[in-house]
Parts: sequence; C-alpha cells; structure tokens
Amino acid sequence: MDSEGTQDARGTRATPVPRPAGPPEHPGRSGVPPRPTEAPGVPPLPDGTAFLAWVRAPRPQAAPGVWRFGHRPRPDEEPEQIPARQLLSGALIAFLVGWLLWSLLSNGYLGDWWILPLYLLTPDSWRQSGNHGDVFNLILWDGYDLLIVVGIMLAVGRLGRWGEVWRRFLAPHLRRREHEPPPPAPEDDPAQWNQLRAAGAHDAADRLAAEARAGLMRDVDHARITRAWQGVLNGRHSLATFTGTVLEDGAAACPHPSGVRDLPVRLARHDLMTGQVRLGTTVDDPRNPYGYRGTGLALGPDLLGTSLVAVGPAGSGKTGSVVWPLAESLCLHALAGRAAVVVVGAAGAGLGPADTYDVVVRVGHPESVYDLDLYGGTTDPDEAAAVLAEALVGDLADPHPGGDSRRSATVLAQLLGPYLAVHGRFPSVPELRQLLDGTPGPLAALRKALTESGQDSLLRELDARERQARHPGDVGAVLADRVALLDRPAFASFFDTSGQSRPFSLRALDHPVRVRIDLPERGHADASRILARLVLAQFTASVAVREDRSLFACLVLDDATGVVTPEAVRGIQRLRSANAGTVLTLRTLDDVPRPLRGPLLGATGCRMALSGLTPWDGQDFAEVWGKEWIEARDVTDRQIIAETPAGKALHMLRRVITGRAPTARAVTVRQVERERWSASELAHAVPPGHAVLSLTNVNGEHAPPLLVNLRG
Repeated sequence: MDSEGTQDARGTRATPVPRPAGPPEHPGRSGVPPRPTEAPGVPPLPDGTAFLAWVRAPRPQAAPGVWRFGHRPRPDEEPEQIPARQLLSGALIAFLVGWLLWSLLSNGYLGDWWILPLYLLTPDSWRQSGNHGDVFNLILWDGYDLLIVVGIMLAVGRLGRWGEVWRRFLAPHLRRREHEPPPPAPEDDPAQWNQLRAAGAHDAADRLAAEARAGLMRDVDHARITRAWQGVLNGRHSLATFTGTVLEDGAAACPHPSGVRDLPVRLARHDLMTGQVRLGTTVDDPRNPYGYRGTGLALGPDLLGTSLVAVGPAGSGKTGSVVWPLAESLCLHALAGRAAVVVVGAAGAGLGPADTYDVVVRVGHPESVYDLDLYGGTTDPDEAAAVLAEALVGDLADPHPGGDSRRSATVLAQLLGPYLAVHGRFPSVPELRQLLDGTPGPLAALRKALTESGQDSLLRELDARERQARHPGDVGAVLADRVALLDRPAFASFFDTSGQSRPFSLRALDHPVRVRIDLPERGHADASRILARLVLAQFTASVAVREDRSLFACLVLDDATGVVTPEAVRGIQRLRSANAGTVLTLRTLDDVPRPLRGPLLGATGCRMALSGLTPWDGQDFAEVWGKEWIEARDVTDRQIIAETPAGKALHMLRRVITGRAPTARAVTVRQVERERWSASELAHAVPPGHAVLSLTNVNGEHAPPLLVNLRG
C-alpha cells in the first residue's frame, strides 16, 4: 500500500494500489535505498540498539522550539543564586566556626555542660572502666564525641550552605555516568506497536517489532508506517490491506512512490517522532528566558506552518545553517508520507545532492530532465492569467498591502482564453510575446479561427485587447518586455506547452513529492526573480485547492529578493489554514519595499535575524518584537562623612588602604518597559554564527526572541 498513491510529473493522481510493483522512474536513481550517513541522535545500527533507544527515548512536552529528544525541563523562572565568591567564603567561615566551637568544647573552655546528657542517659556502671572494659568505655565516649561533632557540622553546614557548594562545584565533576533507563513494560513500549494490537492487527505488530529488534527498521520506516496507520484510522485505507502489506514487506511496507527509504546523506540531527530538526542551541544568556537557556533549538511542521523569514547578510549562515537542515528535514517527512517540499535556489547554492529529490528542475540547463509548467497545470485561463501576471509584474504593483496586479491579469486573460479555445493549449513563451506585442499575423490568425468557430464572447475579448493596445500607457507593453526576459536562447527548450517535454506542476503537492528547482541566477537575474515569483504564486494557489490537507506542504525559497509583493504577502497569510508554509531568506530587508516590511514580518510567525544585520534592519525586527516589562536596579554611592575624630581617623586609614573614600550604597528597584532586542543589539551584540529567533506555532503558542548558537 502506497502511503499517498502514485503520481506523474504534472501531479495527476493515479489509482492507488495496495503495493507498487516497483519504484517509478526517477533520474539518477536505481531504486535501491542507499545506506545513509550516520547522524547523531538516531543512527540505525545493525543490531537495532540505536533504533530501540531512539523510539523509547523520553520526549516531554516543552515550549515551542525546544528540542524534545531527551529534553530535561527547567523551571520558568531562574532561582535566586548566591555569587560563587560569597558562597565559598561563607562555607569556609562556617567550617572554621564549627572547628573553633568543637575545639573550645573538647578542651573545656566552655565548661562540661555538653557532657550532661551522657550522664543522664547512661548508667554509672557503663562509664566505669572496671565493669565493661576499657574498649567499651572508649567506644561510649568516642561515640558521644562523634555525635556532638556531627551535630555541630550539620548546624554549621546548613548555615554555610554546604549542600549548594556540593551541587554547584563538586557533584558535576564527580558524577558518574548515568545508568541506562530500564526497558519499558510491554504495554508501554512504543517499539511493540501496541496501537496495532489494540485494533486487532497482532500479526502485523509482531512482524514490525521483530524487524525493529533485528535492526531492519529505520526512523523513516517508523514514521512512514505510522502515517499509513493513521490513514487506516481515518478510513483512507483498509485494515486488511495494511496488514497484508506489513506481513509481506515488514519495515519496507507502505513505501514512498520512489521506493527510497532514507536520504543518501544526513547533515543535521532529526527526530521524526516529533518531526523536529535541530538547528542549534539557545545561549545561556540573561536575555533568554531561563527555561530556554542551554536547550536545543529545533523546528518542525508545527512551526513552519506559520512560515519563516530569515534575514542576514551573505556568509551569515542562512543556507548552510537554516535552509539546508530544513530542506533535509522536509525531504525526510516526504519519504515518510507526511509532507511535500519544493526547494528553490540558485544553481550550486548548496541545497543538497540530486539524489535527495524526486524531481530536479534545472531551468536553463540543457540536460535538465524536467521542465517547469509556466501556467501551473491549470486549464482555467483566468487562474493562469492571475498567477502569470503576479510573476511578470507583481513587483511593479503598488507596494502597499492593498495593491494588486488585476489590470495585468485582465490583459493576459484576454489573450489566453481565445488562444486556449483555438489551440487547446496555452501559448508558449515566443507565442505569448508576439500576442502581447500586438504582432498582426498571430492576432489575425486567432481572430479568423474564433470567427469560423462562432465563439463571439472570446472574439469580444480579443477586440477589447486590440482597442486597449492603442491607448498610451497600456500594460501590455510592460508584460511583453517581461516575457522577453524568458524568451532567450538559454530557455528555448523550456516552458514548452506542446506536450513534448516533462513539465513539473505544483499541482503535484497533494503527493509526498520532493522537488528542487535551480534558477539561472548567473546572467539571468531578472528572469530568476520572475521564476521565483512564479513558483511562489503557483504554490500559494495550489495548496489552497488540495484535496488532502493532512499532507504538510512547504516552499523553501533560498533567496527571496524581489519576490515579496502585496499578493505574495496575502498568499502567505492564507497558508496556515491550508497546512502549508514558506521559508524565505533575505540578505537585507531593503530587498523588500518599505510598505511591505511590516506586513511581511506580521504575516510570518517565525522571524530570524542573523548576525551582521544592519541597524535599520534591526529596527524593523525590534518593532515587531515589541517591548517587555523588566526590573531595573539603580545603584547610587554616597560618601560617608565622619563626625568624630576616631571616625575620621578610621576613614583616612580605609582610604589609604583601598584608595577610595568610604561610601554607602543605595539600590532603587523599579519596573520599566524596554525593547526585547534593540536595533543596536541586533546589529552589534549578535556574535558570528548566532541568530535571534522568535517562534509561533500553528496553535498560537509563542516563544520570545531567543539568542541561538547555530553552530552548537
């Protein structure tokens, strides 16, 4: 049983089958799942020990963004901690006081009153050496002395806080390696697949448990089969088909359409049980909440569902520390049947090897196996015109949130509708350019075909286009100029509409597909921005009409320069309800029109400011993160004036020794409102390899801005 059915390049759903006979054709794949590079956290070793330890590891509930694998919760508020110097000096003074007290008692300087309880509680015969022997007498007296010493040590140890000294300075160095937790009871062991047993599928549960013990199951297998079992519970698949597939294939049951069970290489730490990928470690810094300090920082579909925007200059780690780990995680989710991912970036940007993806579209590369569908796989001319207008001139629309490109969409619809009715397909790039330029030959041929077929309504559309083309300021000329950027020799074999190529359409996102689109940024920067806007517009339009929204869809755009438009911001705002999200990276917010910076940061739930940010970019983040109430302490030193001769002499001696006049310190505590992170702090106080990140999940839970070490 396929976890989500099979698919072709255009995303047309084929008939689901219980088990595919073999993996579909994929460029550069043999169909045999390669052995992945072992990564920390969940390496599936041959004996199965690592998988069993992974599946049984504790994952307590935690705040958004906390790496839950093996997490130990901390209190929300930082406990009051005594300074180390004061603590150690107090412990030493308490020890000396106890030693002095025992010395005074044992030498009789304080009298013999402390021996009175011994005389009152023991018979006289016990204290006589002749009755019970010297040994018994020695034990009695030394035992009583030891009891007094222990009492004194307990008292001074409590006063000197010896327990805290032990916990803070000695125990961490003497602590032995913690013992492995005992194996859970069979009814609580997740490796026993008790949810299958509860539904009556005992044979399937036994087969999967045996595969896990034998080391034949990986974390992706566990996630994929769990996803398929959810399909059984939801009624998409039958229990008999699921059980038969598991009994026949074991851990390889319910495969991804590609037949691949893991990625060829992993560079990040993943936990598919919670769906998280670890990006770094929150810094033990006073600006971070105490509950987050020193914990792992991780993202998953629950956070990416609110979209992420990361801003940082070149070399700050956007691609290597953020984009690629997230893309790798989403590819693993796709193999588990949970997600569909589209990764867009410049060729050679470091977005992973081709074997990591099912479809690789290399726009402008003559050896590219797949093409890009310019019209998004739709047959509606109005929908195709709206998406194409956003791609071509969306950046020229009014940059205010209410701006749009409806005039351009109307112009394109006036040409696409008649052309589709006559030819049964949309025009290619050269044909569309001729129509927008108003070339007489193609327009006359189109008019003649419409007249012969009697399609008067479409003929009126064409007449309106010809009348508007004669007016000054017609948007058709601008559209023709933008289409000319795609009508270049490098793209001659792309955007084909005749059906002779293998175009990929984002309509395929209702399947667990992994897609990488390489843009020809070198020498074709303007065309790359058009294509990036095209992919974003098609993505926001496609995910809204998916049949199965239980599949998380994500678009990862490595460089969103020139992509953020009013329509794009509106589309990003609608993604959360469609179980989809985007990941956008920018070198600077200056690449976004000023009126759209606030709406963009407001539309995304996760915002990241990397090191090297400019102060004016930091100001935008500071405004969106707002302010908080803090406790401010004002310390004032006031010089003490001595009134008596003895006091003046003492003050003079103290000034000679310390070099400062005697002062009295006054402390004022008050509540003030301060920015969580100021623009200056974001620009100058974030170390290299670090970032400040705020998070919001799809349930509305927030995490304040956190300073994160992306290399930790």
